[in-house]
Amino acid sequence: MKDLETEKRNCSSMNLDSLSIGDILSLMNSEDKQIPFQIEKCIPEIEKVVELVIASLSNKGRVIYIGAGTSGRLGVVDAVETVPTFNVPKGLFTALMAGGNDAMFQAVEKAEDKEEEAVRMLKEIGFNNNDILIGISASGHTPFVKGGFKYSQTIKSKSVLICNVSNPELKDFCDISINAVTGPEVLTGSTRLKAGTADKIILNMISTASMVKMGKVYENLMVDVVTTNEKLKYRAISIVCEATNADEETAKEKLKESKWNAKNAIVQILLDVNAIEADILLKKENGFIRKVIKNK
Repeated sequence: MKDLETEKRNCSSMNLDSLSIGDILSLMNSEDKQIPFQIEKCIPEIEKVVELVIASLSNKGRVIYIGAGTSGRLGVVDAVETVPTFNVPKGLFTALMAGGNDAMFQAVEKAEDKEEEAVRMLKEIGFNNNDILIGISASGHTPFVKGGFKYSQTIKSKSVLICNVSNPELKDFCDISINAVTGPEVLTGSTRLKAGTADKIILNMISTASMVKMGKVYENLMVDVVTTNEKLKYRAISIVCEATNADEETAKEKLKESKWNAKNAIVQILLDVNAIEADILLKKENGFIRKVIKNK
């Protein structure tokens, strides 16, 4: 462990305990500025992962995040948000974390050492070779993730590692390794800082780019948003207005006709069709608004 970049001491923060509050914050901000540059180096690998995710989802597979501690929680956050943001079925993006659901709210530190627990959880959700397993491990060393990768190999499922060291042990157990080397933390070993921030950004990139290429976005609009409350209904109205240049009253009328389906309302307005016709056109083009417009 002593050789891992995430465990080394940061020479810029050796006097952290004697700095003023303002200087602590400035130092942390300065260190965080390095994160995008490290992620930029990983874009070729991230692109390959997005392609694997799209292939998996197109083949009725799922994206399974797996991790322990902060890494596991980051997977949960990203997986949960895909449902309201992109209107995907619950479970299409799933997160498993060492220690189970309780570990989301309190530390269960020993859980990450159990390889067999990852195997049990994966079997429990029916993990199969259409699914893709994305392991998140700042150290690139976590036994819980290793257990998941080894099981993934036995069923010939694709697997990916997101880590923050240059030579992760787990790279030998997965298909692609994304090594965002964010360096020593301001607070030695606290990988919820730069490492955690980098990993969340990478997860954002993977899930968002995948959903864009699955037809969940039109232009740069969140057209599959789920309207479960008044704020989201207003957002849907705004999205329809932006996509069609219609006024709010027209957008609201078409949304009501489509049972608050923004995609349907947009197609209604742009192609001057009714909700039933819009639904047929969208199904024919697998939900891609741009393809509907082009082919109509």
